[in-house]
Amino acid sequence: MDLRLLRYYVAVADAGSFNRAAERLNIAQPPLSRAIQQLEALVGAALIDRSTRPVRPTPVGNLLYVQARQMLARMEDMEGMLKAAAVSERRRFVIGFVASTIYARLPELIREFRQVAENVELILVEHSTLDQIAALKEGKIDVGFGRIRFDDPAVRRVILREERLIVALPMGHPLAAGSGPLSLQDLADEPQILYPRSPRPSYADQVLSLFRDHAVEPRIAHEARELQIAIGLVAAEEGIAIVPESVRFARSHDLVFREIREKATSPIIMSHRLQDSSPELVLMREVISRKYGEWGYETPSALPRGG
Repeated sequence: MDLRLLRYYVAVADAGSFNRAAERLNIAQPPLSRAIQQLEALVGAALIDRSTRPVRPTPVGNLLYVQARQMLARMEDMEGMLKAAAVSERRRFVIGFVASTIYARLPELIREFRQVAENVELILVEHSTLDQIAALKEGKIDVGFGRIRFDDPAVRRVILREERLIVALPMGHPLAAGSGPLSLQDLADEPQILYPRSPRPSYADQVLSLFRDHAVEPRIAHEARELQIAIGLVAAEEGIAIVPESVRFARSHDLVFREIREKATSPIIMSHRLQDSSPELVLMREVISRKYGEWGYETPSALPRGG
């Protein structure tokens, strides 16, 4: 017996009117009447006494009404249980990231992961690299993408690649006029804008080490809270900033970018709990390996080779 017919019949019996039942069901009245007639043909007896106002179930109709209500209720319970079971099976995967990795193709990796992990609830949380360590150990995130090398026996890190660093300059800056690379010595007297201000150590310390490894003491003008503020200050002609190369593709209308003559890179590091072998983490590693192959990056030896 068609459950749709039973729902229609219960609606008519509850409403006491074909018209009101049709309105509640959001259908026209003639199809509803035909559906009830079809049900009556299946049962072999009249189910609705149409001679009364409001219309009422016949004795056979009362019997069907009770059974239909119970059956429909059981169906609703079953649907609810199945939906709850489906939700409970939907796993969560939490990614921590530092702001600059958003420019470094992390969004493309996340989009790919979403496509191949349809039953996974993906959550993104901005964390500094050091905060990611604590969050991993406490189970608050499942994987982190940062830039600071660290050692912790409970956390495994994988250097995905070394991203080249470049100089961001205001449009009208004298050093913006050339086309070749600039040396760190060229930048020695320029006001530097560092980020992030805290927590430390951070990417800011990488930039300071870059200068000092080449016997250059930078002149610090500002320590910005985050990357966006730093490049905004550069655009406002408050100074210059050493930034990852990927920033070049995100903001170029009011900045000029020049390469650095010395070797200057910042790592992009993926971190996860040491013994974690969850299907989601395995899938993320496979996605990174495959996409890196497509982009022409060297696949880290710690990742599976993309096909």
